[in-house]
Order: sequence, then structure tokens, then C-alpha cells
Amino acid sequence: MSSSTLPTVSIDVLRTLHRIHKQLTDLKGRRDRGPKAILACEANVKAREAELNKVREDLKTMRKNIDAKQLQLKTTEQKIKDLNTKLNTAASNREYQIFKDQIAADTMANSVLEDEIIEMMDKTEAFVPKIGEAEKILKATRDKAASVKDEVQAQADTVKGEIVRLEGELKVCEQELPAPVRDMYLRQAMKKGEDAMAEIVDGACGGCYQQIPINIQSNIRMLQPNFCKTCGRLLYFPEE
Repeated sequence: MSSSTLPTVSIDVLRTLHRIHKQLTDLKGRRDRGPKAILACEANVKAREAELNKVREDLKTMRKNIDAKQLQLKTTEQKIKDLNTKLNTAASNREYQIFKDQIAADTMANSVLEDEIIEMMDKTEAFVPKIGEAEKILKATRDKAASVKDEVQAQADTVKGEIVRLEGELKVCEQELPAPVRDMYLRQAMKKGEDAMAEIVDGACGGCYQQIPINIQSNIRMLQPNFCKTCGRLLYFPEE
């Protein structure tokens, strides 16, 4: 449809239409981001819970390893006691020496084992505060998640109400478009929302940035509606 066959349309109507579309885009974005923000916070809480559980399991494993080493130490100590008893009842010098050598080897092994246990205990003691740190992080993450959820829920009704109100205003404003223009505009608006329209900035379409011919700009200034030949947006001049 050529510009000469299109009726005129108020530039204020076009500006208002685009303003409402932009506001709706913002509000719908806020509406859609709310649930996503809640899901992100819930995922973060689960991640922090997993980290805390891992730290607790690591501590449990460290203590379990210490218990195993201590049991090994006690077992060897009992073995040394038994060898000492056998040492006192050795039937020959050779048997006596064998028991004595075994006692010396086991005593040395226990000495090394005791050092290992002490080192493991020190590491465990240094590791314990990580539980508290992980618990604090988890609590802070849960508090933040609860805060985000409350904020989203508190704003949900307001945002929904604003969307309904603006959609009503949009329909009223759209009725001010002449029928031929409205049909072309609605086809674009259904697909593109606010991108169905664009300001002319420095002689170019504000959507696709293609230069608008001078004669088309002149027609628009004379309130004759025109659509960008490149992207199909309904064009208008911003307030000067």
C-alpha cells in the first residue's frame, strides 16, 4: 500500500503506541524474570546444601580414617605385648632374637603410626571450622532465596495489574489508527511487539538503522504513515 493511499495518523498516537509497547515489554520481562530468579535461587540453595554435605562427609571420612589408624595402633600394641610374653618364654637364643627383632620392628611401625595419627588429628581439627563456614553460607543463601521469593510474589500482582491496564490502553490507542494502517501495524505487532515500531533517528530507522529516503521522511512529517521498507516497522519522528 503506497503512502498516497493511506489516511493521515497523529504522530502523538504513534508515540503513545510505542511508549505503551515499551512499557509492556519491560513489565512482561519483569514478570518472566521473577520465576526464573526464584528457580536460580533455589538451585543456588541446593548447590550450597551439596557443598555442606560434602564437607560433612569429608570430615566423617577423616575421623573414620583416624579411628582405623587407632585400631591398627592398638592391634599392634597388643601384638607387642604378646611378643614380650613369648620373649620371656623363648626356647632358644634364635627364637629369642626373632621375637626381639619383631618387637623392635613393630615398635618402630607404631611410632610412625602415632605420628600419622597426630598429623591426621591436626588436619581434622583445622578442617572442622569449614563446617561452620559452609553452614553460614547456606543460611545466607537460603535467606536471600526467601527474600527474592517474597519480593517476586509481592510484585507479581502489581506487575500483572499494570500489564492488564496497559494492554487495555494499547487497544484503545490502536483504535485511533485508520483501519488500513491498523491492519498492517497489527500484523507486525503480533509478531514483534515493540519492535513493530521505530523512531527515525538521524534520518535512519531506529530498528534496522537503514537510511529512510527524504521523500518518505517528508510524508511522515505530513502525518502520512509509512513502514520501513527493510524491516517493516511503522515509523515516526520522536519529539524534538
